[in-house]
Amino acid sequence: MHYRRFGKTELNLSVFSLGTMRCLEDADRFQQVLGDAIARGINHIETARAYGQSERYLGQALKSLNRSELVLTTKLLPGSDVDRLVDESLERLGTDYIDCLAIHGVNTPDHLQQVDTMGPGLAQVVDDGRVRHVGASSHGALEVVMGAISIPILSFINLHYYFFNPRNAAAIDLAHQRDLGIFIISPADKGGQLYQPSGTLKATCAPFDPLLLTYRWLLSDPRITTLSVGPALPAELDWPLQVADRTLPLTAEEQAALDRLGQQQQAVLGADQCRQCYDCLPCPEAINIPEVLRLRNLAVAHDMTQFGQYRYGMFERAGHWFPGRQGSRCTDCGDCLPRCPEQLDIPTLLRDTHERLKGPERRRLWSN
Repeated sequence: MHYRRFGKTELNLSVFSLGTMRCLEDADRFQQVLGDAIARGINHIETARAYGQSERYLGQALKSLNRSELVLTTKLLPGSDVDRLVDESLERLGTDYIDCLAIHGVNTPDHLQQVDTMGPGLAQVVDDGRVRHVGASSHGALEVVMGAISIPILSFINLHYYFFNPRNAAAIDLAHQRDLGIFIISPADKGGQLYQPSGTLKATCAPFDPLLLTYRWLLSDPRITTLSVGPALPAELDWPLQVADRTLPLTAEEQAALDRLGQQQQAVLGADQCRQCYDCLPCPEAINIPEVLRLRNLAVAHDMTQFGQYRYGMFERAGHWFPGRQGSRCTDCGDCLPRCPEQLDIPTLLRDTHERLKGPERRRLWSN
């Protein structure tokens, strides 16, 4: 396992972090996953009060572990009562300090304002030692992410940034300039469900595994501190941790495989490829046109249809966590057409995406 400095926090984190959202079946299973992760060198554990009994299970496990060797992150929502909720998390975790407190889901301009109102409470818990460092996670638009990174009290940022979705590249640049620790959220799942790659994707990446290749793309960037991994069972650590000690620049062979992915996308999509400039927004019908067409790019070029259905099915169901409406809402108003530098027939592509990806309805893990 390799370790990296987590920005201005000066913490030394393992390049893989244990996310605990999925190992919630029972306290024994949680302890098995946690114990195995620590034995393999993971020293950063991420939990949240929203993750069921995760904080309590972690608190029970800490009784038999060396707390000082672990970095604990927990999360609370924008606008929360910082003083009360931090005390509740400390009680559940059975510890007298939290290494990293993340404001979870700073996804909208309103959330940025709510974080601003939390400033005195956040400063207090840092001043009295209950929290060592404050950061944020964002699933929002790039401009919101950039706003979050600019909040003075923040020392780290949790971001979506993947080979198949590098939209937050400018946010990575800004976070690095501000010396923030950079934690990449869910690269295996939201980065493309790469734990179950399509045959097309495997063939294009060969001889490399698509998941490990895209992990390598992230780990080769020295600005990025750590990637989340969220096993439900100890054995699910085996696959990702194969590259936990491979943080050097990409080899020529790895770069060639990544280049083939871009070439494949261009060859298959041709003039229908959306290049993610975002000039088509805003849409009068609030369709998230670039994201809809990104999912089409992946489905058509790399046969990532299952991933596309998974993400497309979240439109209109996940609120600010995944904003925008589905492509079927297009009214052919033509508002976007003159702004597209590729001159795409956007209404036709939106309808095509909807037919490809509408699939069966899916239920979110945390819904009632």
